[in-house]
Amino acid sequence: MRDSFPHVKTLEVAQACLCLHAQRAARVLARHFDEVFRPLDLTNGQFSLLMALNRPHAPTVGELAPFLAMDRTTLTALIKPLERRGLLAVIADAHDRRKRRVRLTAAGHALLKRAYPLWCDAHGALERRFADAPALRDLLRRVTSLPQT
Repeated sequence: MRDSFPHVKTLEVAQACLCLHAQRAARVLARHFDEVFRPLDLTNGQFSLLMALNRPHAPTVGELAPFLAMDRTTLTALIKPLERRGLLAVIADAHDRRKRRVRLTAAGHALLKRAYPLWCDAHGALERRFADAPALRDLLRRVTSLPQT
């Protein structure tokens, strides 16, 4: 197989690729927090969404999507089961009926009160494992602030 792609190039990508390493790290962290929130029947993505909604004014789906680094379709799919559980409500914007705003319900606030201590414990344990956690967080913020293409 003279025309095969060199295996050494695969090893080079596996060792150097920032995207691959970020994806692997994200999956490990996602599984970790999914396990943490499992007793509450909550995923890490759902927790992040509920936290993003914990603000004085209900954001639109269009405002939430970039904050969570999601497209609107994926965000809508994340919203639906939480809406069915009564943890959030999707309401029409008072000034523009075409826009939808998403707000936490009382049940959503109650679930956040139960989930937050679990997050604190799990997150604190991770922080203690990584002495350079602030530097890592700063680097990740820089990556997520890159212009979208």
